[in-house]
Amino acid sequence: MADNPTTTAVSRATRTLLTCGTVAGPLYIIVVLLQLLTRDGFDISRYPASMLSNGDQGWMQIANFTVSGLLFVAGAVGLHRARGPAGWDGAWGPHLVGVFGAGMIAAACFSADPADGFPPGTPVGPPTSMSTEAMLHLLVSGIAFLALIAACFAFGRRFAAAGRRGWAVLSMVTGGLFVAAWISIFAAQGSRAANVAFALAIALIMAWASTLAAYRLASTRRRGVTLTVV
Repeated sequence: MADNPTTTAVSRATRTLLTCGTVAGPLYIIVVLLQLLTRDGFDISRYPASMLSNGDQGWMQIANFTVSGLLFVAGAVGLHRARGPAGWDGAWGPHLVGVFGAGMIAAACFSADPADGFPPGTPVGPPTSMSTEAMLHLLVSGIAFLALIAACFAFGRRFAAAGRRGWAVLSMVTGGLFVAAWISIFAAQGSRAANVAFALAIALIMAWASTLAAYRLASTRRRGVTLTVV
């Protein structure tokens, strides 16, 4: 029997969207790592990656936020469309991943302030004040992180209910580790170990979101069609 043209088209579109989500996390991580190796004066144990948006080469991190955010939003749409009628991921999980992607795009629009010698030429030491743009960057970043943490627990709960223990544990542990690392940068301000731990936690939670999209992509390929498109 021939495939239904509409079903085939929707399935291909969903797979493309999930592929975008699969690429998003690794792309962001790789671009940040490349900048760690090439940006003069940048030290991940002293500065958050968002400070890479400053300086003559700041466009690279701004583009990284924008492109990765758009890919995460596309992946979230794919996760939503790939749900089954009694889907283990429900509606909240994909929506929260989408909020995270939108937050990354917003973070590209509002940059963190230069501080403590970066970029080169900036006075050493913490800034005496924070610009409105930097405050907006913190706000949208905080919303994005909260959304992705919530997504970890939303998917973890669904995985547990569906009997997928491995994915449930992975999701819950990822969310928990990120929360712990995020708290640590406030509890131990200026700690290089805490800064590195938070950077690794960001990489972990992004890798989790992309791995989730890859998992759903593999599932749609096994099924051959997308079950839900609304």
